[in-house]
Amino acid sequence: MTDKQENIKNIYDIDKGQINPKEAQPNSTADRVLVPSSLEVKSGSVERYVISKQIAKMREPSLLSVDDLNQKRIIHPESPDRTIIDKFRELRTRLLEISKGNNFTLAVTGVADGCGASFTAINLAAAFALDSSKTALVIDCNLREPSLHNILDLMPDLGVTDFIEDPDMDIASVIYPTGIKRLRLIPAGSRRESSGEFFTSFRMRQFLHSLRKRYPDRFIILDTPSIAVSPDARIISELCDLTLVVVPHGRVTESQIVSAVSSIPSQKCAGVLVNG
Repeated sequence: MTDKQENIKNIYDIDKGQINPKEAQPNSTADRVLVPSSLEVKSGSVERYVISKQIAKMREPSLLSVDDLNQKRIIHPESPDRTIIDKFRELRTRLLEISKGNNFTLAVTGVADGCGASFTAINLAAAFALDSSKTALVIDCNLREPSLHNILDLMPDLGVTDFIEDPDMDIASVIYPTGIKRLRLIPAGSRRESSGEFFTSFRMRQFLHSLRKRYPDRFIILDTPSIAVSPDARIISELCDLTLVVVPHGRVTESQIVSAVSSIPSQKCAGVLVNG
């Protein structure tokens, strides 16, 4: 059995206010508070303390209600379906084990259309955002059929493609609050022609690097098209640290799964998630 086939065994079952895209800036002098003398200072302690203060100051213009979250099928601390929230928490834990606790960029793709990759991406991001010491960012890289802004009832003006095309654009201008604490969205953008050219550009690499470094405790989830119908998923998986493949329960063959997983470098394949 090859390494890529072995990854198939790694299966996890899971059955407005006014928008202000500006985030708290991590380089503000005012944010660099003094560490209490009683805090034992070890390697990285000061940085973690400052980061926790920055995260606490992240502005939330408005929050989605519990009813809204339930209707949108997004997990939250009071989710009535404890099974699904526990599954996403377990998936979060396993990904942290793979990354040895470091933040990462993760591409989420489906074996075929309609696998639930967008559902998985946004809920996995929400699972990271449940932790008050971490932030999550979900990026809509499905330029053909972007859906995350619709799920979250947002009407963004700018997104990924706009930032990549405009070298003078501030990265904060494409980051939007979602109505979920510590969770941000970067939508697909207004221009979607020749999507492969966007994702193979050097600016796309810079874009992901900047996002990851913006907050060391930020976890970045990229929602991509199906790996079977678009080359974008393969391109993005090469840019990311890890890739998660979503499989619809009982709707695809083993050969389709093997083909999808084989398209991803074995060292970057986080596993296969069965949705349904």
